[in-house]
This record gives sequence, structure tokens and C-alpha cells, in this order.
Amino acid sequence: MALRIAHRKVDGVTIVELNGRLVLGTESASLREEMKRMASQGDTKILVNLAGVNYIDSSGLGTLVSGYTTLVSRAGKMKLLHLTERVHDLMQITKLLTVFEVFEDEAAALRSFQ
Repeated sequence: MALRIAHRKVDGVTIVELNGRLVLGTESASLREEMKRMASQGDTKILVNLAGVNYIDSSGLGTLVSGYTTLVSRAGKMKLLHLTERVHDLMQITKLLTVFEVFEDEAAALRSFQ
């Protein structure tokens, strides 16, 4: 299944909704380009909702890290929302949970940007 990317703005925060597989190829490349585009347009507060991501590989993780790095270099922030159990376990194993702020509640995540 191809990765579908949608986004919406709430209180100055861009919420990026991902659905599908975040893997090597067009999926990770399209997300990487979308993140660069948002950052270049001044969207520096990004919340990535991973509830619809059913599989992520090392390239997908790299894409998330790349987006995070791009935003931090522009004085921005990127946080994650609704990790599936599988994605949470993978991020724990790779120690990426120490890099990203992760939330299970959208309202709490939005408040954390203020």
C-alpha cells in the first residue's frame, strides 16, 4: 500500500497524517520532500500522526530523523503522535524515543508546542 500524506493546521501547528507503509522508495522520498517543502514555507511546528502507519523500515526511520533535523536547523520542532505498538517498539530498540517527543493525545501534543 502506498503512503498517503495529508496535513491540516491547528493553532499554528501542522499535523501530518500518514497512512500506509513508510518504507524505502517513493514512500519515504515523498515524505522527505513534503517535510522539506513545509519547512521552506515556514511551517516549523510539525506533529506527525503515525496511527495509520502499519509498517516502517530503516529508510522510513531515517526520513523521520531527516525531517526532525531539517526542522531543528530552522529553529523548529517535530513531535510524533499515536505510535502503533510495532513502531513504538522499533523506535525504542533504535533509541529514537530519546530523540522525539511522543504523544498519545493530540490535544496534549498541541499544547506542548505553546
